[in-house]
Amino acid sequence: MSDADDTVLLQRAMQHDRGAFAALVLRHQGRVRGFLRRLCRDHALADDLAQECFLLAWRKLPELRTHSSLGAWLCSIAYRCFLQALRTREREAALNALYTQHCQNEAETAEAGTELQARDLEQAMALLNPQEVAAITLHFSLGHSHSEIAEILDLPLGTVKSLLARALPKLRVHLTTDSGVRHHDER
Repeated sequence: MSDADDTVLLQRAMQHDRGAFAALVLRHQGRVRGFLRRLCRDHALADDLAQECFLLAWRKLPELRTHSSLGAWLCSIAYRCFLQALRTREREAALNALYTQHCQNEAETAEAGTELQARDLEQAMALLNPQEVAAITLHFSLGHSHSEIAEILDLPLGTVKSLLARALPKLRVHLTTDSGVRHHDER
């Protein structure tokens, strides 16, 4: 593989030739995946990030300076994809820790009659994704408004409203079905 071959393929790819870009992907995907695998230590995540890297590269081809090394440019995109994934995982871990702490606090203060309800709620909340859990907890347990939640979670207001609108029916179904069955069986 030579830089001259990359240059020809790159010029064709910049003219929206998908075949030329596919050839560039084939040439560089091994190095990009290897780089990401060392960073992630998770082959599946590295493969997902490599795919994301090449999708971004296709969209950002006009931004590539012709004097730049294509391999270096792709690695810089891959690294930014890795950092974004890392931030997302850290944010999800923080949300889960917040939820776990909240559940522990509620469980400690609950009376015997409400302990069963708290466990049912915990089980129902476990069915939600981390963003839904955070939105539900911030709104109903901590009393934050939709706009405050949007600011806390760094999400658009419409997304927060959608999260709550999707999560509430999931909770209702689980709490109505499972709680009803349990109480019926305990009689």
